[in-house]
Amino acid sequence: MLYALIAAHVVAGASTPWLARFLGSRAFFVLALVPFAAGVWLLTLAPRITSGETVDVRLDWIPGLGVSLDMHIGLVQWVLALIVCWIGACVLIYCRWYFDKEMPVRSGSILTIFAGTMLGLVTADDLILMYVFWELTSVFSYLLIAHDVTRRANRGAANTALLVTTTGGLAMLIGIVALGHEAGTYSLSQIIAAPPSGALVTVGVLLMLVGALSKSALIPFHFWLPGAMAAPTPISAYLHAAAMVKAGVYLVAVLAPAFAGVAFWRPTVLILGTATMLVGGWRALRQTDLKLLLAYGTVSQLGFMVLLVGVGTRSAALAGMALVIAHALFKSTLFMCVGIIDHSAGTRNLKDLNGVGYRAPWLAVLGGLAALSMAGVPPLIGFVTKEGAFESVTYLVNGEPPSVSPLAAIVVAFALVFGSALTVAYSLRWWWGAFAPKDGAPVLNWHRPAVGMVAVPVVLGALSLVGGFLGAPLTELLEPYAQSVRTGTPSHGLALWHGLGWPLFMSVAAVVAGIGLFLARDRIAAVQSTFPKTVAAEEMYHRSMRGIDRLAVETTARTQRGSLSIYLGTILIVFVSLATYSMLRIQQWPSVRLADSWAQIPIAIVMVWAAFLAATSRGRLRAVLLTGVTGYSLALMFMIAGAPDLALTQVLVETVSLVIFVLVIRKLPRYFTNRPLSSTRWWRVLVALLVGTTVTLIALVTGGARTAAPVSEEWYDAAYDFGYGKNIVNVALVDMRAWDTFGEISVLVIAATGVASLIFLRSRTATVTRTSEAMETHDDDHKDDRNPGVWLRAGQTLSPQTRSLVFEVVTRLLFGLLIITSLYLLLAGHNLPGGGFAGGLVAGMALMVRYLTAGRHELDEAAPFDAGRLLGAGLFTAISSAIIPVAFGGKVLESYDLHVNIPGPDSWATPWGANWPMFGELHLVSSTLFDIGVYLVVVGMILDLARSLGSGIDVHAQEDIAPMPLASSTKAIPGQERRR
Repeated sequence: MLYALIAAHVVAGASTPWLARFLGSRAFFVLALVPFAAGVWLLTLAPRITSGETVDVRLDWIPGLGVSLDMHIGLVQWVLALIVCWIGACVLIYCRWYFDKEMPVRSGSILTIFAGTMLGLVTADDLILMYVFWELTSVFSYLLIAHDVTRRANRGAANTALLVTTTGGLAMLIGIVALGHEAGTYSLSQIIAAPPSGALVTVGVLLMLVGALSKSALIPFHFWLPGAMAAPTPISAYLHAAAMVKAGVYLVAVLAPAFAGVAFWRPTVLILGTATMLVGGWRALRQTDLKLLLAYGTVSQLGFMVLLVGVGTRSAALAGMALVIAHALFKSTLFMCVGIIDHSAGTRNLKDLNGVGYRAPWLAVLGGLAALSMAGVPPLIGFVTKEGAFESVTYLVNGEPPSVSPLAAIVVAFALVFGSALTVAYSLRWWWGAFAPKDGAPVLNWHRPAVGMVAVPVVLGALSLVGGFLGAPLTELLEPYAQSVRTGTPSHGLALWHGLGWPLFMSVAAVVAGIGLFLARDRIAAVQSTFPKTVAAEEMYHRSMRGIDRLAVETTARTQRGSLSIYLGTILIVFVSLATYSMLRIQQWPSVRLADSWAQIPIAIVMVWAAFLAATSRGRLRAVLLTGVTGYSLALMFMIAGAPDLALTQVLVETVSLVIFVLVIRKLPRYFTNRPLSSTRWWRVLVALLVGTTVTLIALVTGGARTAAPVSEEWYDAAYDFGYGKNIVNVALVDMRAWDTFGEISVLVIAATGVASLIFLRSRTATVTRTSEAMETHDDDHKDDRNPGVWLRAGQTLSPQTRSLVFEVVTRLLFGLLIITSLYLLLAGHNLPGGGFAGGLVAGMALMVRYLTAGRHELDEAAPFDAGRLLGAGLFTAISSAIIPVAFGGKVLESYDLHVNIPGPDSWATPWGANWPMFGELHLVSSTLFDIGVYLVVVGMILDLARSLGSGIDVHAQEDIAPMPLASSTKAIPGQERRR
């Protein structure tokens, strides 16, 4: 069920464009159903979790390598997963009214997938799987922060967040490998149950701690979080209250019971946690943007949380987990209040907000409850958790754990009290700035927010109030986690009243001091302005980035002189040298036979001669055609060797490649340049001969060095027994080696997108123009009244000089035949030559023919949709075929066959005795779905290339954006005119 829920987030996110098209911003309701369903399922586990049980789910992914998708839900995982799902559902519902004018399809989709990724992160038991989810959260948060990619602030904040968190993630990966190697397992639950020891374990744990600190924005990584406020307010609410920043807190909470005692763990947690709490609170007092104030408050609270869950004592663990819950409630409420204010008043600057409390008293009460909970004022849940935190500090001062010196404990205690006072001060500053009247502030334009927009934070704020009276149930829930910590005195429990004692005195001191800091805010601001300017972590980050850029530029300037020939020659010479050194150590060379068939010899001669002529040709088109001869000759080689599937694919690839080459070289000079000089040419010839000889020898050596029987001999039987097909090549591509194929189609998508990005700066769809649209603006001089035929609609847009009726007739007759052939190859490829790749190439060729015959408008008539969507649909189909078997208890990319008998009347039998198509026994294989994905990707790639290198260049030429380059060789060719 857990796998299905995570996959449901992905499916819902991918379906967002279609949902938004029909439902608009109400699509957020549908998206919210997914995390809501996950939250309900988690609640059904409550009896098992509260009784001390765990829920473990295992799915073997790559059994041969021992890789499996292991999920583990204990108490900590359950609590964090509930926060992720329920806050996620609330944020998505809130988005319905925040984005009331136009739904941001991209952000809505990514936010839903991000919620599923967070659910996977906090429930993953395999460390490698957890790391995958960890990095995915970094990627999705990058996309969410860069909500409006046209704004420089969004792009800069997203880049900073991505670089900082992924740098910490790389350190964490090294730590995971070290810890897993020493433990002999990558199961997190097993490692925590029986923690290994040793120097390498210490290094690994500390490196994982670095990853957690970077994710939770502790010093010195704290600067990325305030910059992430460039994202819309609902996204900020989810990232900073329930999702991304809590990932680091979760990891520290899971590791602390087993590894809090390792060297440098406690000093790191105490020093950085305390410093982050103080720095975040101090910086919050200087902010005038309400969101930015909450951001620095989040930094401060994260330092507090990491300190509590990471110090490794029972009382601190209980208080820390309670604070995680309380922070999710009051911080999400505060962010949503800011969103309402920004939505209704059009500003978040506290200097411009005047009397919002009079306009919206209910909002002022709601924000006040959440702010008081953040400040730790009774009877709210924030007070209950802070009392527990101060209780753990008293135990720390009393020598628990012994590794913390009394002086250090006292310093930490005073620092936490002062940090709590700062929390009170910036909480009051937030409420005052948002709702209080101010002298001299402008009159505020306020429109009443929707009821639904207010309902969501009301629910979360009410939970903050009710939670303060649920100290005993909360203690009973979290006590098992506290008891898993091996150090310290157990807590007295969470409650509103423990009697007179140090925790109460510390709370009162923090509140009184915080009120004093708020009342003296002008003096505090003056004191802050007098502090000497120091080099902040953010400035150090930017300096390091500029230094790296400068180093890269200088290194490139010294090593990269702009000559592709030198770059390629250097690579090839190194390759030849290393290969020669290895082959000189061979004592016995394998025997070599000249040919398997005498028919191969003339074909080989043609290939060599065509390659030589292509290398010596001065004309670009001639060189391209001669290169095609070598490709078609290779197809003949495959036919002679008895590989019709390979021959068919080679012919199709070579044909498509020739067309693409021709589309490219039309914007290049007709002839190659006369340079380089003759002496350099001889060096090129020498390098080429050495590379060719080396590659040939490598092929001979590797082919003769095999000692064991090749595994390919087993494919004859495996293709039918496991892949349910008779075409070994196709079965290997979509079943036995499907992961390789998936990687290859991913590369095709990337390549097509890269080419499109070079031509279309903003959108692929900008050049899609139907014939009817083109005719409205077409020059009347191009209309041919003598030829009213419309074999191809876009032919009417061509001038009589460039239009060919013969080509149009042939194309009209050929297009349907090619499409039918492509579908036949797709469906028959599992047992006969063909497959999705070959079928996609044929369908792509059909589109190419339409373009070559009648231009770019005809291509848009044949495919009036975005090529990117076709690429995405193909990739999504391939991914679906990989994960669908998992839902039925199978393995990733496992194939199933189905035999269906469709009886037909005997009278319908064909003269040769067989039933007509669609009657009789049908053999269906599930891997056909993967082949369909390959088909769509290949068609989308060719369509994208045709639009980029065909239509795109046509548009540029018409607009005179890309003039014809000049060739230096034209001086040596009489009669050659330069084209502009």
